[in-house]
Amino acid sequence: MECIVCESKKLKVLNLKNKYYFCKNCELIFIDRENIIAADEEKERYLGHDNTHQNEGYVRMFEEFIEVVIDPHLENKGRVLEFGCGPGPVLADLLAEKGFRVDKYDPYFYPELEFEEEKYDLITSTEVFEHFSDPCKEIDLLNNLLKVGGYLAVMTSFHPGPEEFSDWWYSWDPTHIVFYNLKTFQKLIEDYNFEIIFCDQEKYILFKKTA
Repeated sequence: MECIVCESKKLKVLNLKNKYYFCKNCELIFIDRENIIAADEEKERYLGHDNTHQNEGYVRMFEEFIEVVIDPHLENKGRVLEFGCGPGPVLADLLAEKGFRVDKYDPYFYPELEFEEEKYDLITSTEVFEHFSDPCKEIDLLNNLLKVGGYLAVMTSFHPGPEEFSDWWYSWDPTHIVFYNLKTFQKLIEDYNFEIIFCDQEKYILFKKTA
């Protein structure tokens, strides 16, 4: 067994109901592949979420994301890919209202792959990275879709460390299978021309493609 981000074999097994590994090199926490839930079960859980414009808390979450991560750093409106938008693409709608040209992708709900031929000024991926079974494959795809000078804006809760992991609410969702912190993201992007522009060390991180 090796880390799915840095390939280190320096792993600590976390003794939980579902086996997780903590990488001592890049500090990724990830579930044992045997415990990843089936795709149909994962989709069913997503359909049970109230991810709509009628859910004021859900809308406010994305308004805050735009205010904190996007507005201070992107001066020009451009083309956006909302990657992993889910069944209710609220963030895509909010960005469109602000003047961005938005494409949507979700493997279950917007599976069309027209975006593969495009290059984007901004890619947003909110509450998505924790679902990746292969983070390196996904970051490679996102890198290829970004223009030089483009931004990748991510929201995913940073894990508190292996000692507190079992009591951390974010780990209780069975569709959440991989967890990061700043050190993990630094390792994930080291083979790419990404610069970290902003990180709150809690749930937001913004990358810029520099070359």
